[in-house]
Amino acid sequence: MADVSLKTLLDISLKAGREILDVYKRDFSVETKDDDSPLTEADQRAHQTIKRGLQEAYESVPILSEEGSEIPYAERKDWKAFFLVDPLDGTKEFIKKNGEFTVNIALIEDGYPVMGVIYAPALDTFYFGRTGLGAFKLEEASQATVADEDGLVGASVQLPEVESGDVINVVASRSHMSEETEAFIDGLRSGEREVDVVSAGSSLKFCLVAEGKANYYPRYAPTMEWDTGAGQAIVEAAGETVLRYEDNERFYYNREDLKNGWFLVKR
Repeated sequence: MADVSLKTLLDISLKAGREILDVYKRDFSVETKDDDSPLTEADQRAHQTIKRGLQEAYESVPILSEEGSEIPYAERKDWKAFFLVDPLDGTKEFIKKNGEFTVNIALIEDGYPVMGVIYAPALDTFYFGRTGLGAFKLEEASQATVADEDGLVGASVQLPEVESGDVINVVASRSHMSEETEAFIDGLRSGEREVDVVSAGSSLKFCLVAEGKANYYPRYAPTMEWDTGAGQAIVEAAGETVLRYEDNERFYYNREDLKNGWFLVKR
């Protein structure tokens, strides 16, 4: 695994979060990208902050970011390791000002996520995970005083922190709920246990599964690679799974087509 420090990723995420909140606290304009998804000044400022921070710390590791995703497959197909970044995941939630938006950074090696961090600036909560280390949550992250990665781990709560109860909790998108997702939930309701649906925006849905607060996160609708890389790293570090719908195999990355197929996150 590349020698990447979770403490460094925390510092970069906090800087990006400050840029995002600076825009969040005032009126801002919204542009529309070619795929009809929204784009704000916060997306762009966070992208530049993360890109600069990663390049300064790890200049030999390439970056694939939502706001810089024009890199041709011919150029990136032989990457052994790279950072997969969503500078502002949940732009729709950001525009609604409901606080459920995140900064996502994942380290991908040989096609699979081995490290991931998710920072929710409005909630000031930092989730992180790494293969072999485990998954963790740090609340009041911007106020934490940690000198290094060991200090970060020591100041955090290991995930999952909630044990499964009698109720099956399903987390679904606040902005996207497909008919297939509804059918999955209806299928669970046909069993004996009570089923409760929890709505959440952005990659926080992965975090709810990693925490143990949700048993399932079905996503039977399109996403992009940068939407899922960090969340998958954290979920898997917590001992849980992210599987492709069509063949029940582990999700992998840096495909020629960066659009994800359907998937299911489960405890």
